[in-house]
Amino acid sequence: MRPRRDAGKRKSPSQTSPTTAAAPAIAEGESSAPRSPAGHHDTTIATATAALSPPVGYQLTLLAELFMAGQSRKWMILVATIWIQAFTGTNFDFSAYSSQLKSVLGISQVQLNYLAVASDLGKVFGWSSGLALMYFPLWTVLFSAAFMGLFGYGLQWLVIRNVISLPYILVFILCLLAGCSICWFNTVCFVLCIQNFPSNRSLALSLTVSFNGVSAALYTLAANAIDSSSNEVYLLLNALFPIITSIVALVPILRQPNLDPLPPDGVRRDSVVFLILNSLAVLNGIYLLLFGSNTDDITAAHLRFAGAIFLLVLPLCIPGIVYARQWFHHAINTSFQIPEGSTFMLVDVDDLELHKELLARDTTNNGDGDFMTWNDSTLVLKSIDDEEGRDRKGNCCEGVVGRDKLAMLGEEHTAWLLVRRMDFWLYFLAYFCGGTIGLVYSNNLGQIAQSLGQGSCTTSLVTVYSSFSFFGRLLSAAPDFIRTKIYFARTAWLTIALLPTPVAFFLLAASGDKTGLYIATGLLGLSSGFIFAAAVSITSELFGPNSVSVNHNILITNIPIGSLIYGFLAAIVYDANAMSSSSSGGGSGNMVSSDSIVCMGKDCYFLTFVWWGCLAIIGLASSMLLFLRTKHAYDQFEKKRAAAQVD
Repeated sequence: MRPRRDAGKRKSPSQTSPTTAAAPAIAEGESSAPRSPAGHHDTTIATATAALSPPVGYQLTLLAELFMAGQSRKWMILVATIWIQAFTGTNFDFSAYSSQLKSVLGISQVQLNYLAVASDLGKVFGWSSGLALMYFPLWTVLFSAAFMGLFGYGLQWLVIRNVISLPYILVFILCLLAGCSICWFNTVCFVLCIQNFPSNRSLALSLTVSFNGVSAALYTLAANAIDSSSNEVYLLLNALFPIITSIVALVPILRQPNLDPLPPDGVRRDSVVFLILNSLAVLNGIYLLLFGSNTDDITAAHLRFAGAIFLLVLPLCIPGIVYARQWFHHAINTSFQIPEGSTFMLVDVDDLELHKELLARDTTNNGDGDFMTWNDSTLVLKSIDDEEGRDRKGNCCEGVVGRDKLAMLGEEHTAWLLVRRMDFWLYFLAYFCGGTIGLVYSNNLGQIAQSLGQGSCTTSLVTVYSSFSFFGRLLSAAPDFIRTKIYFARTAWLTIALLPTPVAFFLLAASGDKTGLYIATGLLGLSSGFIFAAAVSITSELFGPNSVSVNHNILITNIPIGSLIYGFLAAIVYDANAMSSSSSGGGSGNMVSSDSIVCMGKDCYFLTFVWWGCLAIIGLASSMLLFLRTKHAYDQFEKKRAAAQVD
């Protein structure tokens, strides 16, 4: 039998008066209706109200209205979080203005790469946002991030406009400050989602993080509406939009409700809202993909940007419609109800805790030839076959897959224990050779397009990458929606998501034309977007939900490291080809003279694409090993969860 999560047994309605039986249930966010012999209960508040005396019914109506008000405010917070994420992914439009910044500063490709690294290096200081939240209110951290971005991007805009002149080292520090602001915004959004959606935190996180990937497309629409011929306007928008969005989001953040735990029907009702919001998000992504390119018609540009803003405001209406439908028509249970055993299930914290309890009650030998031991304060599953395999010489693969693998999901890992786990380093390598390469590609997209003679297509390529990154982030929620029909461990989905990365790079190396450039950009955006959004859930499941803030910040240190290494190698190849073509009098490189070195031709990035493709294969192999090592833990969790639901 599945252990109840209630603090204690609830008295039956016959043992208590209606007032004492119903009021506490409403206060706890649960139904006050009596249970049927099968254990099911009516969750409609109006039914309970009608069965009571008028004074008590009136009191319950007031309590219900307060409950509904709290629920509506949490959805306003979610929409505000979506807005924050949508307008603070300012690092994704770097390639739109990087060529002009390079020309104004008169720097080489290697030096430009260091500026991109500085933006990503802000993630190394992600822990500072958590430290700030320990001593300051949430809104203070939000506006601190906004002012860091205003200062960092605003001064860069003055530099690129030749209003002021700054040395290279100060521009580097400004990029570092701007990158740090992005991390602070992300921390605020993560905290808001976790606080207000404890039962559906995975869906809240994946939905809001998805909109971070669409920032570049939104900024392209805004830039077209202001001045489509100027790339420097991106820096001005990067400085102003985040602080404007923070002001707009301030009111719902200050009015955060005190939420009681949701009953099962409340969780399912919220799931319906998330399903509709994800559908709207897909519509938003399609709109930006179709209308995010440049246009010379200023009126059309204004209308396109207004349409994008309308789609961002529209989610405010959805929760109210769903709640109103339940409150006035009592039809939500038949029209939108997601029944037991449906395709929508989540790996939430409560299920992880239940899984740990059930495993702890198992015998030492679980009947499958496996036994469990405690190692470094963590339960580790060891297979008898694995132990025998260690004694067999030459069986290295079996040793790698079976050694010290996780026995359960959700076991808390300290930072010290985390870095000693092979699973973490496989995960780190998969991220490092997958999503991070995609991010470095987006940082170099301006120079890549320029070298292939497609410089005029840079903004549309940025839109393609941004839109497909958005779709990839939305797809990261797919495992939760189709869990009962198509079940894979989340680490298996990570492996699937990495497949397009090597394909895209080898396609770029082989083709070098406009069509191949667009297809590869879309594939890389889709792959990296999925990885960025799924990483938080994977970290939580493998290494503990309570330690995710620290452990995930340790994981994403691979981004600045990869940005430095990958970008530096690409810049060396780029500059070497530019100098070679210059000394040979042009040739296929076709040197273009300006204040800085510009390389033209397929050879500028050919070796880079080949190397990036080979590294992506290493990341794919690493993710496959991670899947094989964690498959047993995911399967055990799924079996325990299914058995508990049947009981």
